[in-house]
Amino acid sequence: MHKPRLLSAAVLALALTGGLLAGAGPASAADSPYERGPDPTNASVEAVRGPFATAEIGVSSLLVSGFGGGTVYYPTSTAEGTFGAVVISPGFTAYQSSIAWLGPRLASQGFVVFTIDTLTTLDQPDSRGRQLLAAADYLTGSSVVRSRIDRSRVAVMGHSMGGGGSLEAARSRPALQAAIPLTGWNTTKTFLTVRVPTLIIGADGDTVAPVATHSEPFYSGLPSSADKAYLELNGATHFTPNSSNTTIAKYSIAWLKRWVDDDTRYTQFLCPGPSLSLSVEEYRSTCPF
Repeated sequence: MHKPRLLSAAVLALALTGGLLAGAGPASAADSPYERGPDPTNASVEAVRGPFATAEIGVSSLLVSGFGGGTVYYPTSTAEGTFGAVVISPGFTAYQSSIAWLGPRLASQGFVVFTIDTLTTLDQPDSRGRQLLAAADYLTGSSVVRSRIDRSRVAVMGHSMGGGGSLEAARSRPALQAAIPLTGWNTTKTFLTVRVPTLIIGADGDTVAPVATHSEPFYSGLPSSADKAYLELNGATHFTPNSSNTTIAKYSIAWLKRWVDDDTRYTQFLCPGPSLSLSVEEYRSTCPF
């Protein structure tokens, strides 16, 4: 999916032909030039804030087209290079404030994050999908932080109808690196053309978008050959993603790191994945990734 794999292959070829300098450290085929931050630990991915200091910028709806403005959260240092980007949509009748907690939390782990408002609070998933892509194009092409972003590494997330919108965006734009619907809602259940690595997060107590008729069919409706995972939260509701949640953050961070940054250091949290617990009702995936 990423150029790093080509780079790793080149390094491996040099090693096999004796082209690496004597005394150099061993090369790893899993190394990615997009790795950002120190080696992860369970504590680091569960922390409320990661290793990067962050700042935020408001984006007025009057200055953009195709979506309703929003807030950009970004790492203040560029010492490690550019970052991947994540665009997040709220759900039906909701505003960006409902998913704002994800902004600084993800940005502090080494992403530029854009929480958006939609054109109207009643927009359906297909519209929200288009708006996620419009926001991604603005973020990577016109925003004041565009120089901090590697525009080839973009992911989408969303809550409820915004989650359904993230699936629509992934279907429309195969170049996306990851999608994460959070207690997603969509009348469409089958996404057999989607090739974007997708983490579906549902909630066992969801009565608005019950997992039996939304999140589980979404997972099953993705190609069996796809890189995908299904995480069902235990003791959670449709609105659990609207408040700070360690389980959602932990596995979203791991998924984004693995696919947006091609950082296999985070595979440990996804394969085999979490065991059943007070916070996890079910987990399944197409491991190994």
